Amino acid sequence: MSTGTPNATAVTVGYIGLGNMGAPMAKRLLDWPGGLVVCDARPEAVEPFVADGAAAAATPAAVAAQATVISVTVLDDTQVRDVVTGQDGILSTATPGTVVAVHSTIADTTAVELAQACLQAGVHLVDAPISGGAMGAKQGRLAVMVGGTEEAFEAVREPFARFAELVVRAGEVGAGTRMKLARNLLHFISFTAATEAQRLAEAAGLDIRELGKVVRHTDAITGGPGAIMLRDTTARVAESDGWYSILGHVRTLGEKDLSLALDLGDRLDVDLPLATAALTGLGPGLGVGPGTLAQSVPSKEPA
Repeated sequence: MSTGTPNATAVTVGYIGLGNMGAPMAKRLLDWPGGLVVCDARPEAVEPFVADGAAAAATPAAVAAQATVISVTVLDDTQVRDVVTGQDGILSTATPGTVVAVHSTIADTTAVELAQACLQAGVHLVDAPISGGAMGAKQGRLAVMVGGTEEAFEAVREPFARFAELVVRAGEVGAGTRMKLARNLLHFISFTAATEAQRLAEAAGLDIRELGKVVRHTDAITGGPGAIMLRDTTARVAESDGWYSILGHVRTLGEKDLSLALDLGDRLDVDLPLATAALTGLGPGLGVGPGTLAQSVPSKEPA
């Protein structure tokens, strides 16, 4: 059965959940040509939108009675389930072809399960988690990772462009959430590495606020950890591949600098477990194998 999808700017969009992330995202849809319908459990969150021309809806069902592209930004899996399949949920009134986009970070299995329930009613559900935080939402500079059909992706691409600089299709339903989890894995491991760097700097008598300025400045130029994420595979790089010399150079520089940092840590009696793991893991992770300095690290015998 072909359900079809709405035609871009002719559709009315809905937004459910006007919190710290949802409100600035929805604000950028206020002048959407087809109109905006908003819903939140808190009347005070809805009032500014109504004053600026949006229509208010008391329930998700009331949103779906008017809108055919609906964004959902609520707290967790339980709230998302209630918004989509609850007694006054979207599915109780949604017409075939409606696209429901869940921006909340939920389990990928929840997204797949809800998409199957929606499909029975001819409704598309996409998981569309966001990256960029509250600052990115206010600036309209978010990245959105969409899991869903090509048809559904095309329906949300234009409204999403109002609050996001980057909108990518990660794959089928669930893939958007998996991409968000991988992205946040890097984010919080990097934060942990930053705390390790701070400990070393502090022990060396440095001003860690000034170090922070340097890190933010140079990451803005080089791209930070994402600068190496350019290949389409994590497989080992053949020596005949052009990437081998590039990534081999990165490995050599990295192992040198990590070794120097570890030496400093030893002299200052600062434990640097992430640096130790990076020294032996950088080359293999890049796909070029360990370099000379990593190979010289003594292996630990089991106790």
